[in-house]
Amino acid sequence: MANRFPTILHHRVPTLAGVHPNHFSTRTNSKSLSSSRLYYPVRRRLVFGIGVSFLSQFLNMSGANSIIASARTKASVDKILENVDWPEQFPFRDEDFQRFDESSDLVFYESPRFVTHIDDPAIAALTKYYQEVFPPSNTPGVALLDMCSSWISHYPPGYKQERIVGMGLNEEELKANKVLTEYLVQDLNVNPKLPFEDNTFDVITNVVSVDYLTKPIEVFKEMRRILKPGGKAIMSFSNRCFFTKAISIWTSTGDADHVMIVGAYFHYAGGFEPPQALDISPNPGRSDPMYIVHSSKLATA
Repeated sequence: MANRFPTILHHRVPTLAGVHPNHFSTRTNSKSLSSSRLYYPVRRRLVFGIGVSFLSQFLNMSGANSIIASARTKASVDKILENVDWPEQFPFRDEDFQRFDESSDLVFYESPRFVTHIDDPAIAALTKYYQEVFPPSNTPGVALLDMCSSWISHYPPGYKQERIVGMGLNEEELKANKVLTEYLVQDLNVNPKLPFEDNTFDVITNVVSVDYLTKPIEVFKEMRRILKPGGKAIMSFSNRCFFTKAISIWTSTGDADHVMIVGAYFHYAGGFEPPQALDISPNPGRSDPMYIVHSSKLATA
């Protein structure tokens, strides 16, 4: 039976409450500055009423036999994107991509943050996943793009390819990233056009940053264009973010909803295999969760 697109979201009606943008506590690891935690756990709150449009748009779409997915178990998350009955039209509205802080992202990221934004067990789980799916190190002709990159990409230790490109918002952070062979600074929310030739990359990664994209379909279409046929796009995310910079639909929904949202980006961009979801959380309830939504470019796209 197909999963009806909105049913996950019915299960998580946001709490309509005033939220002050600084009403979250930071978590800092005392071991070192590089482990400082500046992200905040995502709560199902609305920033200022935005996001309701997405939920209300589908209140009457689910039938009695529809599957309501839960993020409580790995198995249920892995099944969220199986046989989804997608609406014919892109189901999001412009206001779903608004943010509490609409100031320039380049200004927000002007000062380098040499920190990690997920905890060590989540990082280890992501690196292990990369180890399993990446082309072998030093494979001739292989190229990778790390979108929304910073000073670390969480690639396997010693991983190398002739070309690994980092794209981010802070040059100092990108310069410090040892896995990169080149980098560029670009604000994808201002210019979603990716400055690469068609069919350039074998793998595109994006770590805990898909929730900041205000033009996701444009970006995902560009990802499809620059991926080689069969190339893989890997979006990974947790439940932490810079709350004021994350899009409204993200901050007003929960983890399982986020899986469906990212899956929708792949679907409506077109030219991708049906997206798949994985819960790679290493210690559910005891460390940061970690989710993957991935897809490959169709051979004919």
